[in-house]
Amino acid sequence: MAVNKNALIRYKTIDKCLQNKMRDWTLNDLIEACSDALYDFEGRDINVSTRTVQLDIQLMRSDKLGYNAPIEVYDRKFYKYAEEDYSITNIPLTENDMNVLSETMDMLKQFQDFSLFDEFKGVFNKLEDRIYTERHKKPAIIHIDKNTDLKGLELLDELYQAILKEVVIEILYQSFKAIVPSTFKFHPHLLKEFNNRWFLVGQREKNEKLVTLALDRIMGIDYDFTTRYKTSTLDADSYYRNTIGVTVLGKNQLQNVLFKVNKSNAPYVTTKPFHSSQEKIEEHDDGSVTFKIKVHHNFELERLLLGFGESLEVISPRSLRRKMRYKFREAGKLYERDK
Repeated sequence: MAVNKNALIRYKTIDKCLQNKMRDWTLNDLIEACSDALYDFEGRDINVSTRTVQLDIQLMRSDKLGYNAPIEVYDRKFYKYAEEDYSITNIPLTENDMNVLSETMDMLKQFQDFSLFDEFKGVFNKLEDRIYTERHKKPAIIHIDKNTDLKGLELLDELYQAILKEVVIEILYQSFKAIVPSTFKFHPHLLKEFNNRWFLVGQREKNEKLVTLALDRIMGIDYDFTTRYKTSTLDADSYYRNTIGVTVLGKNQLQNVLFKVNKSNAPYVTTKPFHSSQEKIEEHDDGSVTFKIKVHHNFELERLLLGFGESLEVISPRSLRRKMRYKFREAGKLYERDK
């Protein structure tokens, strides 16, 4: 079944609305959301009638598009998905989708030798491999490490659009330490990925300090079109220059970290540096190597160093060395007696 561009935009918009559990969605709400989405895409007002959205919902419920969306009505006026984690983006790609992706890939490959696309060459290979293996039903040649069960990934596109269009959002958020979730206004500026987890960086209302939120702790978002957006001058490369992970500390907490890695693991640390500042300080007679990095002492740094276990020794600073010693002692207590 052929589907035009505007219809696809409406389906995707309705899908995003019904995934948002922070509010109840009436038919008029869905019509307004579709109208706004089409205006953003076309740059002009497009009349979306009640009948159009009703037919969209009917089609999404059917198998004509392959969606079979479990859309139900409750209290005789509100729409929702009967299955909490359902999304039309989770269904397999159609043959038409594969044709469009293949054509797009062929076009992009013509530009892969330009310097502008240097950092995307790996992405091109992964995408091409995915299209080929999906179409020919063969096992993947390139395997990408991913966590498909990680919560919050469905928010990526919506948050990206909020940043792109400079829209303030209202977030329902519950950190691991919080007993109950809280709601607050947030000015989103950057999406950051680290260790297969995604984070949203921005500012709370009436606070200039940058805050980092884990996407898997965001329970819902809504738009606030009445609050003026705080324009950001955030340069991600500069902001994270001295940081491993996402926890950025003050300049006075920047430290030179010296650590020694044993002979068997030194090649791994040499070929895959912990940080761009990494230097080889000394090669020892036993084959071990001492390295230096200049970074913030944060939680992610500790996790990285601890991951090497007995093969890595922190030499300085003393505060980090003491912290590592304490953690290894506590870990050792777990293995002092057999279960």
